[in-house]
This record gives sequence, structure tokens and C-alpha cells, in this order.
Amino acid sequence: MEAFFRTHRYLVEHTSAPVRRYLMDEIDWTDRMIGIKGTRGVGKTTFLLQYAKEKFDLGDRQCLYVNMNNFYFQGRGIADFAGEFYHHGGRVLLIDQVFKQDDWSRELRKCYDLYPGLKIVFTGSSVMRLKEENPELNNIVKSYNLRGFSFREFINLLTNNDFKPYTLDEILSDHERIIKQILPKVSPRQYFQNYIHHGFYPFFQEHRNYSENLLKTMNMMTEVDILLIKQIELKYLTKIKKLFYKLAEEGPKAPNVSKLAQDIETSRATVMNYIKYLADARMLNMIYPVGETFPKKPSKVMLHNSNLLYAIYPIHVERQTAMETFLVNSLWKDHKVNQNGRDPFFIVDERLKFRVCDAMAHNKIRYAPDVVYARYNTEIGKDNQIPLWLLGFLY
Repeated sequence: MEAFFRTHRYLVEHTSAPVRRYLMDEIDWTDRMIGIKGTRGVGKTTFLLQYAKEKFDLGDRQCLYVNMNNFYFQGRGIADFAGEFYHHGGRVLLIDQVFKQDDWSRELRKCYDLYPGLKIVFTGSSVMRLKEENPELNNIVKSYNLRGFSFREFINLLTNNDFKPYTLDEILSDHERIIKQILPKVSPRQYFQNYIHHGFYPFFQEHRNYSENLLKTMNMMTEVDILLIKQIELKYLTKIKKLFYKLAEEGPKAPNVSKLAQDIETSRATVMNYIKYLADARMLNMIYPVGETFPKKPSKVMLHNSNLLYAIYPIHVERQTAMETFLVNSLWKDHKVNQNGRDPFFIVDERLKFRVCDAMAHNKIRYAPDVVYARYNTEIGKDNQIPLWLLGFLY
């Protein structure tokens, strides 16, 4: 136990989180069992350590961070370890990568039942279905998603500002006033393309090649998050990777499931399942017509965020594709995004029409009063024309 406390103290002491994540204030920390899901690379470990740093003194032994990567847990269950921690005065156990231990959900249930004064905060992959696949956690765990940096968080980090997030309704009704509060302090346009290219994953701050790091992360998403958690045999890994590359190469469009099944030598049903797994891993977004959902075929498959575009196919990235990817990814946190067939606009929350367009090509666009135009290549907006970058302030 002492070795774990020494590691905890070292990690917390050396944790640096220059931007306070929006999720920190969304979580109800009074709950006893809190699950934080997120795709690989978005900063879940740092988030746990930052929580410990904010809420507890460095030498306070009521809080302990442990990582299930530690081989120690191959011979000892979570509940057994948590019991020892609890009986020595521990009250908050932070468990990173909980899915690395067999029967982790049953072990967490044991902790909940046996140690009523213990709070557990654990992290897991976005591929995990906490309640659907683990009924023993129903009604006891509160689940949250940690996303990559928003454009707002990216700007705050690089400029030492503290811009607050806005709701979609606030942006739509009051964007001209909001922009006037932002522009005197920073020029968003100077940072927007950098965010589109490399701003979503916090590891852009590391002194390593970002694209290589992202490619490594994407491989881990498929090799660990999908294969391990979904219990898929290793021999099918190449099929999943080939499918992902083909979808990325084809760009945002309705997938030709029959052709894809032929290309990777599997069934149509398996292709759809693989696409769903890739979406769960936050590598893809599946866009459906209003009223439809999986297992039906989506009307469009897009990469989950614009950074992935440059890692997968960096030679030529369509500007319009990158901008639409940013729009969908920014809205996805709290809003439902649909698209019907070949319509040029997205349907948000089944009521709002959004269209992404280039402000420099305004003479080619016939503006309609019932459509919200999210425009790039501009910093300002007017009426139903809002600058696209401002949607990066939704969280």
C-alpha cells in the first residue's frame, strides 16, 4: 500500500493541467460511483490526478490513485484492495483503466455494497457500455464522457485567457454580442486552422511529432479498446483497420456496405458492427436521417474529429470536409445531429437546419431565413450567419 501512496504523491505533485476541463464542473462529485469514459488520448489520467490535486492535500491519505496496468492487480481484486484502503481511512479511490481487470464491474459492485463510505471514480474506454453490458452497475454508477479539447479550451491554453462556454441557444440568439467580448482579447481565426489540424487531443503539447503520436493512439484504439473490450479475435484486426482506412479515404458519404464487405472479405452485418465499434471508439461519427438509428445504414459516415483527417490522409484534405467534421464534433456532446440523404444541411435536435459554408464564397449562396449558416473564413456574424469557430465554445 505504501508504494501506491508514494506513486500517487509523485504523480499528483507533477501533474500539470494548465486548462481546467469543463467536465470538472459538470460532474456531481457527491455520487459514490462515478465512471469517466473517453477515447484514448483525451486526458483521462490527467483528469483524475487533477481532481486529486484540487480536492485533497498532497499528503492526505484519504485519496488514492491506482492504475490497473499495474501487474499487482493480476493477483489481487479491486474489492480486496479497496477494502484494505478503506479500513485504513481511505475514502476516495481513483481507478484508471478499470477494464484492464477481469470482472471489473462485479468487483466495483462489491465495493459499493461492502464499503458505504467509499467513493470510487474510475476511467474506461468510450467503447465500454457501462450499464447496457454491466447490469450489476445499473442504478449505482453515474457515467460521464471526457472529450478532447474544445476550440475554447485550446484558445484558453495558448492565450492564457479564461473564456467561458456558451449554450447553443445563447450562440444562436446572441452571437454578435458574444463575439464583441472575445475579439478584443484574441483573434480566433489565427488559431482555428491549428486547432483543426492538431488541437483536439491534449498531447499536442508534448514535444513529439503529433501525427505520429495520433497514429499510434489510433492503433491502440483498435488493438486494445475495440479488440480487448469487444472480445474480438486478433485475426480480425486487419479487417477493422482496412475498413477504417477505406471509410476515411472515401470521405463523408453513405457507406457502400456490400462493396466494403467484399473488400474486407466479411459479411454486411459484420461491416455494420465494425462501423459501430469504430464509432464507439470515437474514430467515426455515424450520421442518420431523422428518426433512424443503428443497425440501419447511416446516411453518412464521417471521421470523429478533424485531426484524424490529417493523420489518415494528410496529402489532400478537403477544406469543406474538415469544417463539417468540426461542426458535427462540436455539436455532438450535447446535441443530436442528423442529415437526410444528400441534403446540404444538417438537422440539429430535429428542429434546426445548419449549413457549413465559406464566407469568402457568399456571392454563390442563396441565404434562406430558416437555415443557420455556420461560416468559416470569417470572425464575425450577422443574423442567421454565425462564424463557425464560435461553435467551438459549446464546452
